Amino acid sequence: MQTKRDAVAPREQEAAPRMATNDIDFSEILDPAYLRSLCEAVAEANKNQPDVMRSELLATLKKASSEGRERARALLSADGGGLNCARRISWVQDHIISALYEFTTAHVFPAQRGKFAVTAVGGYGRGTLAPGSDIDLLFLFQPKPAEETHKAVEFMLYVLWDMGLKVGHATRTIEECIALSRSDMTIRTAILEMRYICGLEMLATELETRFDKEIVTGTGPEFIAAKLAERDDRHRKAGDTRYLVEPNVKEGKGGLRDLHTLFWISKYYYHVRDTAELVALGVLSKHEYRVFEKADDFLWAVRCHMHFLTGKAEERLSFDIQREIAEALGYHSRPGLSAVERFMKHYFLVAKDVGDLTRILCAALEDQQAKSAPGLSGVISRFARRTRKIPGCMEFVEDRGRIALSSPDVFKHDPLNIIRLFHVADIHGLEFHPDALKGVTRSLNLIDNDLRENDEANRLFMSMLTSKRDPALILRRMNEAGVLGRFIPEFGKIVAMMQFNMYHHYTVDEHLIRSVEVLSEIDKGKAEELHPLSNKLMPHIEDREALYIAVLLHDIAKGRQEDHSVAGARVARKLCTRFGLSQKQTELVVWLIEEHLTMSMVAQTRDLTDRKTITDFADRVQSLDRLKMLLILTICDTRAVGPGVWNGWKGQLLRTLYFETELLLSGGFSQVSRKERAQFAAEALFNALSDWSQKDRKTYSKLHYQPYLLSVPLEDQVRHAHFIRQADKNGQALATTVRTDSFHAITEVTVLSPDHPRLLAIIAGACAAAGANIVNAQIFTTSDGRALDTIHISREFQDDADELRRAASIGKMIEDVLSGRKRLPEVIATRTKNRKKNKAFVIPPSVNITNNLSNKFTVIEVECLDRTGLLSEITAVLSDLSLDIQSARITTFGEKVIDTFYVTDLVGQKISSDSKRSNITARLKAVMAGEEDELRERMPSGIIAPADTAQTLQPGEKKAGSPV
Repeated sequence: MQTKRDAVAPREQEAAPRMATNDIDFSEILDPAYLRSLCEAVAEANKNQPDVMRSELLATLKKASSEGRERARALLSADGGGLNCARRISWVQDHIISALYEFTTAHVFPAQRGKFAVTAVGGYGRGTLAPGSDIDLLFLFQPKPAEETHKAVEFMLYVLWDMGLKVGHATRTIEECIALSRSDMTIRTAILEMRYICGLEMLATELETRFDKEIVTGTGPEFIAAKLAERDDRHRKAGDTRYLVEPNVKEGKGGLRDLHTLFWISKYYYHVRDTAELVALGVLSKHEYRVFEKADDFLWAVRCHMHFLTGKAEERLSFDIQREIAEALGYHSRPGLSAVERFMKHYFLVAKDVGDLTRILCAALEDQQAKSAPGLSGVISRFARRTRKIPGCMEFVEDRGRIALSSPDVFKHDPLNIIRLFHVADIHGLEFHPDALKGVTRSLNLIDNDLRENDEANRLFMSMLTSKRDPALILRRMNEAGVLGRFIPEFGKIVAMMQFNMYHHYTVDEHLIRSVEVLSEIDKGKAEELHPLSNKLMPHIEDREALYIAVLLHDIAKGRQEDHSVAGARVARKLCTRFGLSQKQTELVVWLIEEHLTMSMVAQTRDLTDRKTITDFADRVQSLDRLKMLLILTICDTRAVGPGVWNGWKGQLLRTLYFETELLLSGGFSQVSRKERAQFAAEALFNALSDWSQKDRKTYSKLHYQPYLLSVPLEDQVRHAHFIRQADKNGQALATTVRTDSFHAITEVTVLSPDHPRLLAIIAGACAAAGANIVNAQIFTTSDGRALDTIHISREFQDDADELRRAASIGKMIEDVLSGRKRLPEVIATRTKNRKKNKAFVIPPSVNITNNLSNKFTVIEVECLDRTGLLSEITAVLSDLSLDIQSARITTFGEKVIDTFYVTDLVGQKISSDSKRSNITARLKAVMAGEEDELRERMPSGIIAPADTAQTLQPGEKKAGSPV
């Protein structure tokens, strides 16, 4: 941070660089005198060779810069000081620029000595510089500068650019700076942070004086409004939450830019040069100033490590580097939390501290009655409070739509008022006055066990949680103020906790609050289009309280060594009693938390057409009330994971599971045999083809076996019949058809082909080569020996026309590979050659083989790190092992895949041999670990030779070698 500038009388001679921290000497990383002597030696040795002189100067300065930064990096690793690292790099840069200026004005353009000033602006102006940051310079000229002055500046700039530095620059007179500052807030902010480096210092001093007098005076509210609006816009672009698991350290909510905004506002409005001065002014307490310093230092340490590690100005703390940054900062794993998760939790707590400081400063500005400018209302008010009483409430008042404290000691007088503040705000739809939230933040120590066990406090909390208004907003305000974690200590343990995976986009506490937000949306009937079934069921939920509590607490035990569902149920049992729930309600909440992952996993990883899937799930649920609540909880949980995670396909799977289970639980499960139901389905297809000839109706309605007839909707059966008949008329042994489904967010590719043991492997490989993500595969064999496989892939484009073009290209890729026109190993290699291996995550491959999940099939479930072509390789292994894949469920959770295959041996039996199961496990683990890459080379070029594609396969015919 900058200290208050010393008053310097205008003078013509050059001064040494004015550091942001005058009392710190960083000469251990660069000796300025020695650097100047080296530059002088270069000039002396090359007086008559300007090109050689410039080249050697460049090499000298480049070496000094490189060595200085390397020493700064070593010291960062040694002492961990982020601010000191940024100051050291800034200090090195100051002296390099000063040495360059002296060289330029002494040996290249000597007449320009004392004609201009070099100043730092932006972050560099604060005396801090990250390793990869831009170096922002403002060259100050006297009125009507000579052409030679411009040339001298150009010489300096080209040397800096040739050093590989990113230099942003402006060349202006003082008049131009003042004029531009009036209309451009960015330029105004840059000059606010201006710091003299070298050259004619009187120019910098004059600009400072005139800027304070002509620009700053009387424009505080205007500047504050612009900076806060700029901050809000930046937050919106960054996701408007400080709890994104890959945060932007510089621009994100709670990041360095937010601290800079606080500093700009303080400096502009309070006329301070150092944040420490805000303590003397009573704006910040000593503790809050220490929090500011620690946050600043920590964020700078993270940012400097990021730049050093990546070799560029990387501002996003991505998964790829989080582990290494955690190690560099000295974090270690603890039971339940890895080192990287502990580091990221610290990061998010610091981001929360930055939010607290923002509220405290805004409250202080309101207390100072900062003058407002047009459009400032709702941000900072200049007017004295215009308060009115809130009916039935003496502790608080309304201040223009915001709840404020009626007296400063309202919380000390009765700690229950901390909870009551949020309850009153909810009832009356009030926002929070910054001063009220500052008071809350400074009174958190009043939230003790007595308040937690207070019946009225818990009643008020339950009222807010189950409010028909906006419970998520109130919970978020309570969380940001630190109240939620103090009132519910178990919640406090997961505040700012991240999960190191690509599936969850938010920290655990933010995820839980967003889950409540989704539930509230469903509760208010606003989710009919997105969740038609849950929207219909919600009004019939008998126990809203239990459902809201389950949604809020379902991940409360994340970060513990044991299963978080089991531990969470135990936590909920204790909290439900405290919240006043009955024993019956408590048992319901406990069950919902224990099972909160079950419905999602069954829907996404099990064959929902297999009766045993439904009966096993129904045995766990046992009642319709539980089924309804578990469905809604599952939707809330999935929706709150992050943008793009929920889609209509997942919704359809959940609805299918719900309806099938509801039928069984209500005693309405069909007693008609599968054979009879399949016969009815075949007759329905026959009748639906009424405009066909009798012969075609009979032929094409008898093509399918029971699994197809019982699981594929009639409308799709009719569509497939038209597709197959057209392919036969065209003499196509191989054909594809595509359609899109915007509601379910999937695109469907149906493949008609001679059957082949490796068919699914080849199709999966072709999809991988085309960049398509498979989410489901329906595999059927027709009675004439052909395969009719339907592949569902994730939708990529919003527009149907664009998505159909993409789907057609995927279908063409499948046809090319199956026909042998393209070789699968080559097309996959083309797709993956530029793809970096994901080193951020380690997921040990696991294989689970069981005969208990289906009456007819062996179920093989694999779990491992995702990669392009993986499904193709896994299915190829299953084919190598003579396993017949009957259906597949492909599920991706961020970087992790859980793929489930329903298989039999070649004679249609389950896999019962222990030795064969062990062999399957070993082979699958090998391919998941990338140890069977040669599989790609052993993959057939196609299952149909190009010349065979014109052959006609008539209905009823069986291609040689094709299984029936």
